Amino acid sequence: MTKIFGDQSEVMEALLKNSPSIVFPQPGTIIEGSVTEITKNKILVDLGGISTGIIAGKEAHDSIDTLKELHPGDNISAYILEAENSDGLVVLSLRRASQEKSWQKFVDAYESGEVIQVSANEANKGGLLLEIDGIKGFIPVSQLAPMHYPRVNGADSALILSRLQALVGINFDVKVINVDHDNGKLILSEKAAMHEQRKDALTKLKVGQKIKGKISGIVKFGIFVAFEGLEGLVHISEIAWGHVKDPSEFGRINNEVEVLVIGIDGEKISLSMKRLVPDPWVEAAKTFKVGKVVKGEINKITQFGAFMKLNSEINGLIHLSELSHDEIKDVSEIIKVGDEVEAKIITVDPKEHRIGLSIKALTEKPAEKETPEKKETEVTKTEEETPAEDVKAEEPTSEE
Repeated sequence: MTKIFGDQSEVMEALLKNSPSIVFPQPGTIIEGSVTEITKNKILVDLGGISTGIIAGKEAHDSIDTLKELHPGDNISAYILEAENSDGLVVLSLRRASQEKSWQKFVDAYESGEVIQVSANEANKGGLLLEIDGIKGFIPVSQLAPMHYPRVNGADSALILSRLQALVGINFDVKVINVDHDNGKLILSEKAAMHEQRKDALTKLKVGQKIKGKISGIVKFGIFVAFEGLEGLVHISEIAWGHVKDPSEFGRINNEVEVLVIGIDGEKISLSMKRLVPDPWVEAAKTFKVGKVVKGEINKITQFGAFMKLNSEINGLIHLSELSHDEIKDVSEIIKVGDEVEAKIITVDPKEHRIGLSIKALTEKPAEKETPEKKETEVTKTEEETPAEDVKAEEPTSEE
């Protein structure tokens, strides 16, 4: 019998030695298990025959809605909230397990510099906010790519917010640029995710190159166009050959446009729309000749004169001094925007894109009126200027 007991002892020892180590549930860790029962209020999970876990209430709902597709016999990962409750069950959470996986995904992306995709669910005037499994993320306005940066006149906060709200729900490729472990918060950057693309595109960009892009912003001084992660400005003077009063008349946000690269200074890119169409001033030099009388509408008033519309693209300037033979201090005293007037062309400079007009050239200069005082002054001046020998010669001689 002694031999038999010895054999059993050796067998048991061998079994224990070759058996997997028993892992007891530790709060704050992820554990694998098999679903044994699903009811309306709870999920029971077999934890390797060692114990049974329970998932109940909000802890059964995660961001990917695992519960919806769950069936008895399925293997799942769950987060351990408590090692044992009053019923002797291990308290588990699908929600926290999903959160831990998401957090680890963000941490891994931060450490590796990987580009990930996210979607914002809220906006404030400072940027875009998102929440995944309780993890809060923020994309500051300054970290948005050119195509999404809210360029508005006068930094109007209401308009900025409106532009940002339009971005809620769309997918963004971003990089994690800051991780706040203690508060479970992340700072994300769309601009950083496009850094390599921007760098490569900028290296290839040349002055004189035609490019296609989308309008990313319209402000008082011009139109911003985004392309290949870059952004350039079509200054108001480069939008059209004629006078441009309002850049918004020449496009809308997200409109596709073709532009010409006319300058590169670091990451500052200057673009032109007007240089892709023929210069109307070449034809203007043939049509508008000095001495010709033209008729048109006044479309702009300045302190130095008034601009007359000669055709859809060409304006002529009636300088303040060419409005009237009389001295004029304020243009608006005699002419207003919308007035139809006639003027004579007095200068044409196609290279400088200037046509000078004159209204006073169409009328004769009024004769100066002589006053008694003026006449007396002229007589006195004449006497003072007459040479002495001439006066003497007019006197009678003694022989006479």
